[in-house]
Amino acid sequence: MLLLISGLPGSGKSTLARTYVARFGGVHINSDLIRNDLGLRGHYAPGDKEKVYAAMLEKVGSVLAGGGNAVVDSTFYKKNIRAPFEALAAKYDVPVIRVQVEAAEAVIRQRLQKTRPDSEADFAVYEKIRAAFEAWEAPVLVVRSDTDSLDVQIEKIDQYVRSIHDR
Repeated sequence: MLLLISGLPGSGKSTLARTYVARFGGVHINSDLIRNDLGLRGHYAPGDKEKVYAAMLEKVGSVLAGGGNAVVDSTFYKKNIRAPFEALAAKYDVPVIRVQVEAAEAVIRQRLQKTRPDSEADFAVYEKIRAAFEAWEAPVLVVRSDTDSLDVQIEKIDQYVRSIHDR
């Protein structure tokens, strides 16, 4: 299974992805951690972004080729960013589960004022990505990190995953 957890900076996607993996297993692949591993923290030029996504795709491919579940956490704000991940899932004939994490802008603004160990995104980055966000065309489960507890979000994802596996 390929679980794509998307959302704007500060939405709560990384916390959700880590918690999901802790409960259900899988390999958590996070764009900020990959960026840090590549020594590209603070580098957001198009070529740098391409390197980050290429490394993420390579890791996802390794996980799926080995029969594992990949839980990928990134903004996924553009269709052309999502498409290669979807293609990898098709290549390995595994279901794609799409989750979008949302929260009220006031909550996100508050979250982004705090220093986070893995992400450099501030409110200006949030606004830039929000303005460029391209809606999912494929089915996507929307969860809210501002009104639902982490347990409720995880339960919604688990139910959604089960419904897709039962098809």
